[in-house]
Amino acid sequence: MAHDIPSFLREIEKIGQLKRISHPVSTHLEIAEIADRVIKAAGPALLFENVKETPDVPVAIGLFGSHERLALALHDKPANIAARIGELIGTRPPNSLVGMAQMGLKMLPTIQSLGIKRGKSGPCQEVIWKGDDVDLSKLPVLTCWPQDGGPFVTLPMVFTHNPNTGRRNVGMYRVQIYDKNTTGMHWQTHKVAAQHQREATEKGRNIEAAVCLGGDPCLPFCALAPLPEEIDEMLFAGFLRGKPVEMVPCQTIDVQVPADCEYVIEGYLEPSELRPEGPFGDHTGYYTPVEPYPVFHVTCITHRKNPVYPATIVGIPPMEDGYLGGAVGTIFLPLIKTQVPEIVDMHLPVEATFHNLAIVSIKKRYPHHAYKIMHALWGLGQLMFAKMIIVVDDDVDVHNWSEVVWRMTNNIDPMRDVQMVKGPVDSLNHAAPMPGFGSKMGIDATKKWPSEGFEREWPDVVKMNAETVAKVDAMWNKLGLGGIIESPSVNGHIVAKMP
Repeated sequence: MAHDIPSFLREIEKIGQLKRISHPVSTHLEIAEIADRVIKAAGPALLFENVKETPDVPVAIGLFGSHERLALALHDKPANIAARIGELIGTRPPNSLVGMAQMGLKMLPTIQSLGIKRGKSGPCQEVIWKGDDVDLSKLPVLTCWPQDGGPFVTLPMVFTHNPNTGRRNVGMYRVQIYDKNTTGMHWQTHKVAAQHQREATEKGRNIEAAVCLGGDPCLPFCALAPLPEEIDEMLFAGFLRGKPVEMVPCQTIDVQVPADCEYVIEGYLEPSELRPEGPFGDHTGYYTPVEPYPVFHVTCITHRKNPVYPATIVGIPPMEDGYLGGAVGTIFLPLIKTQVPEIVDMHLPVEATFHNLAIVSIKKRYPHHAYKIMHALWGLGQLMFAKMIIVVDDDVDVHNWSEVVWRMTNNIDPMRDVQMVKGPVDSLNHAAPMPGFGSKMGIDATKKWPSEGFEREWPDVVKMNAETVAKVDAMWNKLGLGGIIESPSVNGHIVAKMP
């Protein structure tokens, strides 16, 4: 099982999911254009071994760009991880000593995986650059799109600590390279690291940060996962990989980082220091404009002796982040259900860049239940950014966009079933009237009840009866039409999938 980038590359190469590129390519647009074509074609991960700007440092991209590679990176399929989380949430204390002992033995591997293993040094510190040796240009940082403001680190894990509580946060915030030892730090106002900086500013203190690249392949997922603020991302990583993450102290700042990283960039941010950052071709498929963001001053860079630089590219979907975002929706559904148990399933379509649309099915319990669901989700963590929420009944497959559109457009009366509210929106929402604040829309596409004021008769869905379906199934092989094709009207679902 892979626990660092080199072992992960070997693992995916064994199953034919890695392509080595020996032809010379540039970090300026060329790698991004090649990767965009391959990722959109659902191709393999790419390892560029002859990078013009850094001949001794290969670039790995597309590591999470298939369901198979993502499952290997997370050490299990997302559905299985969700089941494990659901089992933990549903565990109730036993009523006997024997039961407690049995439960303890069953949960022991999970408990052991949730610790933090502390070391003095690790592979990430085999080479150390300090002082005048610090030079970010020695890293093959990509310029992905023509209008980008410069090279951007696109797969970083940014480690910070709350200056009041000491609690760690790991987030994924893009890093724009300004020069050899300063960068932009794009942590948006709603993010935990931004709050850390605000609290440090109130104390008149710098905030220390470490930008990590590589390590266990599950770590980038942990950095972008919408975990509650109280849950340490490194504990969640231990849960995914089945053993604690080994952490080592940085060289120039009081921050601990995963020992197996490829690169660690150490530094600090001064109170209230801002600098224009961007533009950047973002996961929305649009450029985010130039805006003022904090400045990161690099004090030290450490790395492995023979590092691999991991990167990703975002832009018009579908992209690699689609697989990561899909896993987020699957894995964290059990946690969402602890707050909103009526939810049956949820889908965040990649075409809507995740935060723009949430499709939710519910077991409707009372009149106008859908509105309770909308407002509950808008109050949950990063779901507050959902620009649109569509609520459907429990017999609708939320992952089948054709079916959702069919149900929604037939089941709503726009004046009655659409609700508009104001609130926080994602900072990347360029259509909002101001950064980070705008309007959101909820659509109640459930079947309407008389108790909701609907006095007409609600029609049944057109579908074939079970007897005829069984008869046709029995005769199908005699019809010369090939293997059995599922009846389109079984369960009332539209079978056709989006291309």
